[in-house]
Amino acid sequence: MATYNLQLPRMGESVSEATVVKWLKQPGDRVDEDESILEVATDKVDSDVPSPVSGILKAQLFSENAIAQVGEVIAIIEVAGEDEEAVVNEIEQPIETDTEEASGDDIPGMEHLITETDPLPSKKTDTRFYSPLVKNIAAEEGITSEELDTIPGTGSDGRVTKQDVLNYLAEKKEVTFSHPPPERTGMVNDPIPVPISPQDEIIEMDRMRRLIADHMVKSVQTSPHVCSFVEADVTNLVNWRNKVKSAYEKREGEKITFTPIFIEVVSKALRDFPMVNVSVNGTQIIKKRRIHIGMAAALPSGNLIVPVIKNADQLSLVGLSKAVNDLANRARTNKLKPDDTQDGTFTLTNIGAFGNIMGTPIINQPQVAILAVGTITKKPAVVETEYGDMIGIRHMMYLSLSYDHRVVDGALGGRFVKRVADYLENWDVNREV
Repeated sequence: MATYNLQLPRMGESVSEATVVKWLKQPGDRVDEDESILEVATDKVDSDVPSPVSGILKAQLFSENAIAQVGEVIAIIEVAGEDEEAVVNEIEQPIETDTEEASGDDIPGMEHLITETDPLPSKKTDTRFYSPLVKNIAAEEGITSEELDTIPGTGSDGRVTKQDVLNYLAEKKEVTFSHPPPERTGMVNDPIPVPISPQDEIIEMDRMRRLIADHMVKSVQTSPHVCSFVEADVTNLVNWRNKVKSAYEKREGEKITFTPIFIEVVSKALRDFPMVNVSVNGTQIIKKRRIHIGMAAALPSGNLIVPVIKNADQLSLVGLSKAVNDLANRARTNKLKPDDTQDGTFTLTNIGAFGNIMGTPIINQPQVAILAVGTITKKPAVVETEYGDMIGIRHMMYLSLSYDHRVVDGALGGRFVKRVADYLENWDVNREV
């Protein structure tokens, strides 16, 4: 019988390691092709690892909660066949990375790339690569960049892994444990004692909730948050959706919600105000060429995840609707892939789904803005007509934009959210979909 060495697959851009959460198959179990063998977790998302072959699971090479590097063999599968070498050699090939086919004219900076006649650059570099997870742990534990550079790496090409950092912290604590704890300094990161009574219930945060907490705290510490509000009359939009939704569902086999409509108008506004579609890197402003809209989605566990619609401005309303429904369904069933939550340039959160009229969301780093849309409610409002002003019952909604005041000032933020409201208010009631 031949054996197949199952490697931890590539989990997305900049993701170099993953934690084994749960083995779905045990040694001796039958495994079918494309059947999930184990669940893994990265700092982005949880996902399953399927088997590319059929056979019998022979060995698990990592225990639950252990950390594996991308490309490491995590399991051995016994497969039918006699040519063992052919099977083993197949998995020893270098892991290919995903590339997009594009002409050189479509990629800025192509003229600066190395040609065959250019001398190869030196492999020596003064900067080590660290995964986002390693950087987050270092920031949380107060490890400086100079200190991080001294930690030996056991990952691929000497890369520092999460376990390397945890081992370093454990050794550091052993050295300093005999010393008395320092007095509180009043700094933000100092733990604040919490009184606990016998009647209180203590609930340990799960892994995802800890990641969310760290991400939110880091965002507030990084970006000075400012929020602008606009109230929009979306009566035309509501009437249009009520008119087309039955025919759309019958034709497409799924419902059309307000979310893809919001994403479409946000994409238009980002094209109008491209300096909102940016990120900050020190003193540099990175102006994003593409518009990737993240949509905050609540999970059954109560946690939050932000799947991303890539190139949202290039999709039709039908395409956006299908993308929204697909990502929402896979988020609810824990079927999102790591790439589904990466590369967002702007985030939309629909707090109206919970009956909230407005909110002040926290920016999803490294983006510089996030838009919250509140619930649509009927209100008496002043309506301007050719015969004069009158009071009418209108469908009204609040929009609230939180933005990074380092690069988005009040004028830009205010004009952007007003442009979104204008697109919603001027919706074409005769539009075909």
